Order: sequence, then C-alpha cells, then structure tokens
Amino acid sequence: MPDGSIAVTAKFGRKRDTIVAAATELLNREGVKGMTLAKVAERVGLITTSVTYYFKKKEDLAAACFLRGIERIETVVAEAQAGGSPEARLEILLDRYLALKGRVLSGQEPPIPVFSDIRALTDEPHRQVLEAYLRLFRAVRELLRGTPDHAGLHGTAFTQMVLEQLHWLQAWLHRYPEAEFGEVRARMHDILLRGLGAPGQAWSPRPLDPAAIHPAEGGQRETFLLAATRLINQQGYRGASVDKISASLNVTKGSFYHHHSAKDDVVVSCFSRSFQVVRAAQDAALALPDADAWTRLSSAAAALMGFQLSPHGPLLRTSALSALPEGMRVEMVAQSNRLSERWAAMIADGAAEGSLRPVDPFIAAQMFNAGLNASSDLPVLLGGVTAHQLVDLYARPMLTGLQPA
Repeated sequence: MPDGSIAVTAKFGRKRDTIVAAATELLNREGVKGMTLAKVAERVGLITTSVTYYFKKKEDLAAACFLRGIERIETVVAEAQAGGSPEARLEILLDRYLALKGRVLSGQEPPIPVFSDIRALTDEPHRQVLEAYLRLFRAVRELLRGTPDHAGLHGTAFTQMVLEQLHWLQAWLHRYPEAEFGEVRARMHDILLRGLGAPGQAWSPRPLDPAAIHPAEGGQRETFLLAATRLINQQGYRGASVDKISASLNVTKGSFYHHHSAKDDVVVSCFSRSFQVVRAAQDAALALPDADAWTRLSSAAAALMGFQLSPHGPLLRTSALSALPEGMRVEMVAQSNRLSERWAAMIADGAAEGSLRPVDPFIAAQMFNAGLNASSDLPVLLGGVTAHQLVDLYARPMLTGLQPA
C-alpha cells in the first residue's frame, strides 16, 4: 500500500491541477479581473472556500495559471535546444509548440494562458510571473544564437516577434485540422527565416503621409480614446478601470460617462479607432504611384510601426478582444478579419507579380498581424527606442526574415 501522506499529496496535486485548468479557461475568456474564485469553484464543483484551501487569493490562482503555462512552453524550448543550427532550433520550436497546441485543441491538455494579461497582476504575483516570463524570453533568445546581432537589440526584437507568433496561434490555428499542422509549421518556419520579399528585394519603404493615417477625429473624445488605449495595453482590459482612465486625464467619472455610456463601448471605440488607422495605412500604401506589392507592404508596415510611437499611438492590442461581451467581440473580430484578408490579398498580389515570394497568404497575413500586435511592447522591452529604430528592429525583420549567417 502506498504511504498515506503520498496519496494525500497526489490527490491534492490533482485537484490543484484541475482548479488551475478551469481557471485558465476563465482567464483566457475574461482576463485576470473577470476571473473570480467563485466562478472557478462553480466550474470544478466546489464551494469558494474550498478553492481558497488551494489558493488564498484570486491573484495567487491567476499567477499559478501563468506559471504553469510558462513551464509548459519552457519544456518545448528545452527540446528545441537540441537543434544544431538556428534554423533547426526554430523549426523544432514550432513543431513542438504546434504539437502542444494540438493536444490543447483536442482536449487532451488544458489551455495555455493568454500571457498579455500578466500586466493586470499586481505586487508579488506580478513580480513572480514576470520573472518567470523573462526567464522564458531569455531561453527563446538563446535559440537564436549564431544569428546576426544576436547580442544586440535585434536579438531582443526578433525574440519578441517569435514569441508573439506562438501566442498569436490562439487566434487562427483552429482553422486547420491537426493533420495539417506539419504544413503550418513548414510555412511559418519559411516566413520567419526568409521573410516575404522576393530574392533581390531591398528594404526601402516609402514614407506615407502621417496625416492620412492618424485618426481624423479630434477633441476630448479622441483624448479619451487615446488614454484608454494606452491604459488597456499597459494593464489589460479588466485592469483599465473607468477610474484609472479618468484619473490619467485628470477628469471626473462624470466627464467620462458624458462621452461614453459604458467601458465596453470605450473598448469598441478604441478598436474601431485602431482598425481605422490600419485601414488608412493600407489605403495610403495601395495608392503609392509606381509601387509594387513589396514596396506597398513594407511601407504600410513601417508607417504602422512609426504610429506606435507617435503622439497618436499606439494601436490597441487585439488581446483585449477576449474580454469583450460576446456580441461586441463577434463584430470586432469580424472587422479584424477583414483587415487580415486585405493583407492576405496584398500578399497574394505580390506573389502573382513576382515582388513577393509565393507564400501562404493567410498564414503570412496572420504572422504580419502578430508583428503589429507585438510591436507596442518593444518600447517597454528596449527602453527609449525611437520610431526609426522600431522600424529597423521590427518591421524590417518581420518582412525580410531572420536570415541567419
């Protein structure tokens, strides 16, 4: 017979794992602020006080979700270290991570948390999770050893892009059956290494008129939307309360509600504003005279990266979509998908004319979206980076590829 204390410990561990799995599902749908111990208890058939036996506070449980997800990705990264070259290590990383996502989608394993909501944690849980994520970041960066500028800012930027590509799979991988994950891996690997430009294409984006891209709406409403966008990007949807948004502008909550009926309406307006900027950049790039698709795509990417650090930026991170009410979320996802389809059309046109490589337009467009979504974090990672540097560190490798030495 097994030792009784061992049996009790194993039972405790299994129940704890069940709670973390249920909490992760809620976390991905409602964010740190929306996930409550009561909701988690209901999902696992316990009363709230029973959950507190395992996790005293909600933030302790949220931190456990993030830490478990980081541990699972660290296992994948450790397996990828076996590759003998940067290309091989990156390929193994994609292969093993897609296998993990396949097990998640088939229900064999619990979901991986959406890491963007780490910013909604506070105090010791935030410090603990951030320290673990930075450890993961350094491990992924080590996969790139042997590439140009590995020790410099380019290595940091490309590491951020690779991680964001993994996280962004949550948005689109479900469209593929698991039997096709090998093809997905090969296409992602090809784009990450070689970019989108046809052989011989130089990186020379044209400047787009800033006035054509910046939101046309002015006045106090625009000020509110800009403040809300920045705060949501920093603290997540649930963390950016009406009080905080109002305080950041030194206005009362009454003034806030004079312009917006509810916070959900503010987020929808922030998304509409960001979508407007992206579509305006697409329009301006497509209107460039005597330009091929490579020039148009690279010009749009450079302009949007520059917008992130402009007085009008950044764009709202699409991770905020998961916390919106279902009806609002469906419409915002539909708008986001229309912009993605337009990127895909530009990429397909470029392949047809020969200025872009023949890549999968849908996957390339999703990877392009991931790059835009992640670029708002680079100023935090790199500290004091300029708009010009952001374009060189992020937009260029996003389109030209890793190109290891």
